[in-house]
Amino acid sequence: MLINHVKLDTEVVPFVASILMKAAKESDNESDMEVILAGMASLHDEIAWFKKEAAKWDVQLTGITPHITNQNYCRFLENLMQPDVDYAVAITAFWTIETVYQQSFAYCLEDDAKTPAELREACERWGSEGFDQYCKSLQEIAERSLSKVSDDVKAKAEVTFLCVLEEEVEFWKMSEGRTPSEQN
Repeated sequence: MLINHVKLDTEVVPFVASILMKAAKESDNESDMEVILAGMASLHDEIAWFKKEAAKWDVQLTGITPHITNQNYCRFLENLMQPDVDYAVAITAFWTIETVYQQSFAYCLEDDAKTPAELREACERWGSEGFDQYCKSLQEIAERSLSKVSDDVKAKAEVTFLCVLEEEVEFWKMSEGRTPSEQN
């Protein structure tokens, strides 16, 4: 599981960089870039944390072929980096990815969640109020961007939103150790 999270996070960096480039060209609000840059900084911290955890659990992160589910998710992100993908679509995808992560880990912090002690730090990291506020900032950017685009772009953003949810469901199934044939 840890290996696939690190691989996906390293693939998210160019995706977020592409959103930053789109924001520079397409956004009419300078604060968008500040929020996205903050996200990139936290990705750096996240990857460092995963590497520290890998060392703690004696997990090798090199020479490993990522799971097919992870490869598919990475290809999905690569497609969103294409120049013809509208900023509103890309930022909607990013907001969705981050919010799914935040909500999943916040759920693990609820009193009746029975989260194992060894997972508590991860849950506190991504289920935190601070990460929730960041996700709400991304949501505001996505909503503002979507309010200014054509119905066609809005429809593409909706499809992308649903695709992110599908990719996330498959990713979490993979993280549970289910094989592709068991994932349905």
